[in-house]
Amino acid sequence: MNAILQSIAERQLKPDVPELAPGDTVKVHVKVVEGSRERIQVFEGTVMRLRGGGSATNFTVRRIAHSIGVERTFLLHSPRIDKIEVLRHGRVRRAQLYYLRGRVGKRAKIKERRLP
Repeated sequence: MNAILQSIAERQLKPDVPELAPGDTVKVHVKVVEGSRERIQVFEGTVMRLRGGGSATNFTVRRIAHSIGVERTFLLHSPRIDKIEVLRHGRVRRAQLYYLRGRVGKRAKIKERRLP
């Protein structure tokens, strides 16, 4: 029974998902349905956390919009997500970056990670 469930879950995984980590700056292209029309909306921000595993993996992205912090949680393998672009890799020492909620402006900056 467990093998059947695993095979169903594996078929739903997206093959083109980039490596994400907390502190990365990403652009998430989301399909938004308005009435009978569908369009793609881009949400750009910093990955605050990754959670779950397999097809249930989700990640939270935070950005500042009109001086208000906006956080949005996405399912990594959702059909609503068109693509994910990683713009920068951040260097952080935490798995969840909840401390960013209390910081604004220059204090909310995350240093860039050097990749070999």
